[in-house]
Amino acid sequence: MNKIQQAFIKGKAFIPYITGGDPDMETTEKLIYALAEAGADIIEIGIPFSDPIAEGPVIEAASARALEAGCTTDKLFELVSRVSSRVDIPLLFMTYYNPVFVYGLSRFTDMCSQVGIDGLIVPDLPFEEREELLKPCQSCGLELISLIAPTSVERINNIASNSSGFLYCVSSLGVTGVRTSLHDYAANMISQVKEVSDIPCAVGFGISTPQQAKEIATFADGVIVGSAIVSIIEEHGRDSISPVSSYVSTMVEAMRT
Repeated sequence: MNKIQQAFIKGKAFIPYITGGDPDMETTEKLIYALAEAGADIIEIGIPFSDPIAEGPVIEAASARALEAGCTTDKLFELVSRVSSRVDIPLLFMTYYNPVFVYGLSRFTDMCSQVGIDGLIVPDLPFEEREELLKPCQSCGLELISLIAPTSVERINNIASNSSGFLYCVSSLGVTGVRTSLHDYAANMISQVKEVSDIPCAVGFGISTPQQAKEIATFADGVIVGSAIVSIIEEHGRDSISPVSSYVSTMVEAMRT
């Protein structure tokens, strides 16, 4: 059993997302430690990209800030190599296919494995076209996390039956961002998945309040929160460690009570 599978064994998993290098590399490192201490079970680290097509304005702005501050893929590799020995939960990179392709697929996955990354999420890589990246991931022991969305109805059974790690269930149509209400799409998707696979299902896109996290956790194996955390980082900058930690602790407590 790998680290990602273990993260779901002990109960509902809380999975926070931060954009690497926002507002700077030093703060990102501190945030990773704080997230782990606050109860995160898996941490997603976004590799900033100039054209993040799946992201709403909050995370798009975070990518722009990180790039302006000088964040690069190599600097994130260096950061993860430092933190991975100090946190015992899985670390994931969330990135787009273009930066991976430009870096070199095998070179990128080799570096991920060397520094302590456990899996990749590539939202613009269709499941049917993932073979080219899946092979180097598998050779390095990396999980390539699949996504399903409300539009995936006819493909869900195939994706669920042929995926590993966990399924990233997109709760609604559109880009990432905080939402005041969530559709029943996620519950219906997970119900369909569970008919064909026991793979853990984590729901993301739009979750921001403890009540939402609590509701999602009634039917999902994990809850993913990104924009709400990135908004706190945008507001507080280098002083965001404490408010992010408090927010995550509140979300984790809501899910597990």
